[in-house]
Amino acid sequence: MRRTVQLEAAYAECCAIAKREAKNFYYGFLALPKHKREAMCAVYAFMRRADDISDDESFTLETRRIQMASWLASWNGFRSAAFHDESPVLPEDKRDHAVFLAVADVQQRFGVSDRLLEQLIVGTTMDLKAEPPQGVRRLKLDGRTVDVYETMQALEGYCYLVASVVGLTTIRIFGYCDHVAEEYAEKIGLAFQLTNILRDVKEDAERGRVYLPEDLLAKHQLTAQDVLTASASGTMRPELRASLAEVASRAEKYYEATDNLIPLLDRDSRPAMRVLITIYHLLLKEIVARNYDVLQQRVSVSTGRKLRVLAGGMVRALLVRGGTA
Repeated sequence: MRRTVQLEAAYAECCAIAKREAKNFYYGFLALPKHKREAMCAVYAFMRRADDISDDESFTLETRRIQMASWLASWNGFRSAAFHDESPVLPEDKRDHAVFLAVADVQQRFGVSDRLLEQLIVGTTMDLKAEPPQGVRRLKLDGRTVDVYETMQALEGYCYLVASVVGLTTIRIFGYCDHVAEEYAEKIGLAFQLTNILRDVKEDAERGRVYLPEDLLAKHQLTAQDVLTASASGTMRPELRASLAEVASRAEKYYEATDNLIPLLDRDSRPAMRVLITIYHLLLKEIVARNYDVLQQRVSVSTGRKLRVLAGGMVRALLVRGGTA
């Protein structure tokens, strides 16, 4: 796709979205060369839009399903028109047009397949399904509907769709020299999503979602109701702390793929990946350092620490571009 003024504006819009919304990811994007940074911002903006439609609880579940179906129809129509070099029907939201335009360009330039984007959307829309996905039980607890994953295996299937697929998309933009990098990217995605699950126990419970699987909870004599009760009261039971520690240990194991993945990436992308993984790993370490006290307040990595990680990444990126590293 020719780099037009319209496409430049589309990428600028995506970068603005990423800068505003991507609290952790954007720091890693900054260590990339411009064309890869823009591509990552475009993919992020695409995922962010799907997430926002799925999670906007100011609308009913049925309304969100309709909105998601409309958005997907717009995307599929745009994608088809772009493939056939036709003029697409523009979506109602101007931001969607910008995101669609940039993502279509990313697909052509970096070989991001339709299948990867479709898998991203499948993961994002799982919570909108009229029937619970396989491996999920839909329960009535505290007078509301709550989705609970039955097993860790089922949970990691969800994590693959919402996070490992992001990793697979990312390394296509970053560039890699061996297909084994895909296996490591999948593991890093699982590490990221398990970290998110630990951080968001309370927030997810408030939305009627328990991502701590039933087999793990049962191992520690807990139920999904116990997670809801603890989240509402802010009281961390020892059994719940032990459950979170087990998830953290699993995430830590997946982070071990870092040193295998990074050497397989294009040299100009390695500093950015190191920044991304380091910041997320710091979030896990912060949760562990707080003894898994995630119910009183949301755990985060301070801006100062992120900037220090970014500074190191930028130095490495400059050395790579200068041919001295």
